[in-house]
Parts: sequence; C-alpha cells; structure tokens
Amino acid sequence: MTEKANNKPYYDLEERTFQFAKSVRMIIKTLPKTVANIEDGKQVVRSSGSTGANYIEANEALSKKDFLMRVRISRKEAKESAYWLRLINETNKLDNKKEFDNLFQEAVEIKKILSAIIEKSK
Repeated sequence: MTEKANNKPYYDLEERTFQFAKSVRMIIKTLPKTVANIEDGKQVVRSSGSTGANYIEANEALSKKDFLMRVRISRKEAKESAYWLRLINETNKLDNKKEFDNLFQEAVEIKKILSAIIEKSK
C-alpha cells in the first residue's frame, strides 16, 4: 500500500480492477457486430466496470457491514464478468481468443482476491 497525494491509502486492487474494466472495453470493440455479441458485450462492460466501482465504494465504507456488502457485490460482478467473457469466447471464432482467455482468468483471479478479503474481514 502506498500513499495518494491526499494522504489516503492507495490499494493496488483499485488499479487492477480499473485495468480489467478498461481491457474488457478494448477487447469488446474487436467483436463481430452480431445481436448476441452486442448484448453480451453490454453485459460484460457493465459487470466489469461495476467490479471496480463497488470495490472503491467498499474502501469508502462507513462500517464493516457496509464494507463486506460492497466487497460481496464486487465479487458477484467479477463472477458475472467471467461468465460473459467465457460465453463470448465460446460462441465466436475469434482471432484474439487468447486475450479473451486471459481476461477470463483475470476475472477469476479478482474474484478469488475478493473472496479472500471477505473471509479475512469476517
């Protein structure tokens, strides 16, 4: 943990979830424009962004109960992101399949980190 300019703690997971959401947005742009891809793309864009946004909210929580609730929501969104990424990857013939595999793995890893935070915070 390092310090931000305003002396608030900086958590690397905030940056990691931001980079995850950013990568999802970049890769979704490469998909063929089918009805399924457009709808699935919207879903994964929402859930990937919500993963990080809820984690940031957790770090600003007013109570332990509020913190745990927001981390649980963040974990749920990471699981959902993994689902949509897998679905997109398995229903398309993609030139960048490996990139989708890597993003799926990142979603799973973020979910595991959030699960560990929940367990340690109980």
